[in-house]
Amino acid sequence: MIEFPPAIENQGITMKPMLRLFALAIIMMLAACATTPTGDISVDAEADPKARFSGFKTYAWLAAAEIVFDPEGQWEPKNVDIDAEVQLVINSELRKRGITEVSSNPDMLVAYAAGVDMTTLGLKENPETREKLLANIPSAALVVALIDADTGYVIWVAEAVGEVQQQADEATVRARIDYAIGEMFRLLPKD
Repeated sequence: MIEFPPAIENQGITMKPMLRLFALAIIMMLAACATTPTGDISVDAEADPKARFSGFKTYAWLAAAEIVFDPEGQWEPKNVDIDAEVQLVINSELRKRGITEVSSNPDMLVAYAAGVDMTTLGLKENPETREKLLANIPSAALVVALIDADTGYVIWVAEAVGEVQQQADEATVRARIDYAIGEMFRLLPKD
């Protein structure tokens, strides 16, 4: 049995409420650590082997394009501006690498495109029978490109592809964007 110091007992604190409070705190921490589903997201990147990424210190946005095929509005949550979220996370990833946004004479340009196809077909496993069946598996893709501002050549391009989480809440959408872009930028060379 655990013995507690007399100071706790003398303050009129009984152990049952303390244990309940402790259990509640543990449950809340575990709930906060619940993971966002990201196992379906695959990421790939290619870099120009001649590019010296350590020499790029500034950037500017070239363009952003949203290419969405979502005729029934099933994908994008009403309260989430996907373009703003993507730009926010890319800005954050570039700042982590000491690269700052400027309005003129950047070392590189940043562009991205996002696409969604709600009619994609693929094989999906039936959890009860483990049989794979042809099913509608809406998919999304994000491509980010870094371009040398002096030469106009793409020096790095990355893509993330995953299943659309239909009717996902704002937090899930933001977490999946953060995860995908974070994984993309892990593949950005440091040199």
